[in-house]
Amino acid sequence: MTDIYFEDFYKNQVFELGSYTFKKKEILKFANEFDPQTFHTDENAARKSIYGDIIASGWHTGSIYMRLLYDGLLNRVASMGSPGTEICWLLPVHAEDTISANCKIQGKRLSKSKPDRGILEITGYIHNQENKLVMTQKGILFVKCRA
Repeated sequence: MTDIYFEDFYKNQVFELGSYTFKKKEILKFANEFDPQTFHTDENAARKSIYGDIIASGWHTGSIYMRLLYDGLLNRVASMGSPGTEICWLLPVHAEDTISANCKIQGKRLSKSKPDRGILEITGYIHNQENKLVMTQKGILFVKCRA
């Protein structure tokens, strides 16, 4: 259900998006299919790596963030798409780590060329269970105007 339009957002607004616990089986499955680097897929190699154990692919972490963003916000927004501009992986995510995510509206402006929409600058912050920042994601969100 769409109930949040461009006019409903304001600068520095924060949305809490929920949390997710990574399971080793899911980390291995995702990595084997999409990011088969050995520190994601091979427990022996991972133990010998700088990480000391299997870690989730950054793309896996990003995918989970996208799910949390959708479930926690986007499924209610009159979204018209979003070009991502930056993703930063800051710390590894291990099996049994629980990440929590929020996003903040950094900027807001009406489109100069398309008056039916506004443009939001949004940053996602993903923390682990120790409240350490593990990932950030910046993007632009096109949102339909109510009128």
